[in-house]
Amino acid sequence: MPDWRSIFRSRRMAVVFLLGFSSGLPLMLTGQTLQQWLKDGHLSTQQIAAFASVALPYTFKWLWAPLVDRYAWPFLGRRRGWLAVLQLALALSLIAMSSIDPVTDATRLALVATIVATLSATQDIVVDAYNRDILSVDERAAGSATYVVGYRTAMLVSGSLTLVLADHIAWRIVYLAMAALMLACVASTLIAEEPERPDRAPVTLAQAVIEPFREFFSRLGVRRAVLVLAFAMMYKFSESFKDAIVTIFYRDVGFSKTEIGLITKAVVYPAFAIGGAICGICVARYGVRKMLVVFGLIQAVMHAGYLLIAFAGHNYVVLGTTIFIEYIGFATANAAFVAAQMSFTSPAVSATQLALLTSFGSVGQRVFGPLAGTLQAAVGWKGFFAVTIVLCLPGIVLAWFATEPRGSASTSSSASPA
Repeated sequence: MPDWRSIFRSRRMAVVFLLGFSSGLPLMLTGQTLQQWLKDGHLSTQQIAAFASVALPYTFKWLWAPLVDRYAWPFLGRRRGWLAVLQLALALSLIAMSSIDPVTDATRLALVATIVATLSATQDIVVDAYNRDILSVDERAAGSATYVVGYRTAMLVSGSLTLVLADHIAWRIVYLAMAALMLACVASTLIAEEPERPDRAPVTLAQAVIEPFREFFSRLGVRRAVLVLAFAMMYKFSESFKDAIVTIFYRDVGFSKTEIGLITKAVVYPAFAIGGAICGICVARYGVRKMLVVFGLIQAVMHAGYLLIAFAGHNYVVLGTTIFIEYIGFATANAAFVAAQMSFTSPAVSATQLALLTSFGSVGQRVFGPLAGTLQAAVGWKGFFAVTIVLCLPGIVLAWFATEPRGSASTSSSASPA
C-alpha cells in the first residue's frame, strides 16, 4: 500500500479538494444560509423549515443521473465537460437568486432556489463519479477525506462568511459574491485530468437507466444490496435531520449572525482538516468497516454537545468547543462514509449508482427536514437533540452488516457490468 503521506501530497488530491469546494459552495446557499436570509425576513420557524423542500433534488438526483453516464458534451471529456457546464449554470442561477426579495416574492425565491439545488445536485453526481473513477482503491480513504475538507471549506465560506457579510451588506450582494466564487470554480475543472472511459460504459439511454440497478443488485445480491441502501439512508440521517434547523437553534439561544459566523469560521475548518486527516490514516490502517462503527459512535456522543449549548445558553466557550469537537467527529464519519459508498459501485455506471446512494443519504434533511420544525415545536430544543442522538444508532448497526471485513473480496469491483 502506498504511504498515506505521499497520497495526501499528490496533485490528484489538490484537484479533489478543489472539486469538493465547487460541490460544497451552492449547498448552504439553498440551505442554512438561505434560512438566515428568511429569518431576517421574519418568517416563522415552521415556514423556514418548509424551505428545506427546495433541496429535494439532492434526494432524487438518481432519477436523471443516467444522463451523466450516457451522454457527454463535445469538449473536455465525459466527466469534465459536464462539470464546466454545470459550474457556469450555477453561477448564473445564483445571480438570478440574488435579485429576489424573500419577503415579497418567497414563491419565486423557492423556485429559483430549487433550480440552484437541481444544478448543484447534478454537479455532485458528476464530481462523485469523477472521484470514484479517478481514485485508485488505495487513494479512496484519503481522497474522501480531502474531498470532504474541500466541501466543508466551501460550506464555511458560503455558510459562515456569508453570515458575517450579511450583518454589514445586503443579502443580494452576498449572493452575487458567491456567484463570482462559483464562476472561479471552473478553473478546477480545467486543471483536472479526465478519467479513462470504461470499455463497457452505456451506449444507449435505456442501458444507462437499467444497467446500474441490474448490475448493483446482481453483484451484491438482493439481501446485501438492501442492507447497503438502508445503510446509505440511515448512517447520516440524524446529522442531516438536525441540520435542517440547527442554525435557527443558534439564533434562538441568543447568538447573532456575526457571532455564529465568526465562531463557526474559527473552529469548523480546523476541525474538518483534523477529522479528514484522522479518517484517511485510520481507514488506511484499520479498514472502512471498523472505522465506520467507531466514527459513528463518536458522532452520536458528540450530538450531546447541543444539549450543553441548550443548557448553557449564550456562552462562547461552550458553543465553540461543542462545534469543534462535534465537527471532528462529523468529518471522520463522513469521509469514511464516502469511501464506503465508492466501494459499492462499478466504474462504468458510477454516476448513477453513487447518485442513488448519496440520494438515500440526504433523506434526513431533504424528505424529513420539514418535520424537524414540527418536532422541535412539540418537544423543545433539548428534546429535539435527544431524539437526534437516538437516530444515530440504526446507521451504526447497518454499517457493520453492509460493509465487508477488511481483506475480503472487494465490493468495489473494477470490472464493468456483465
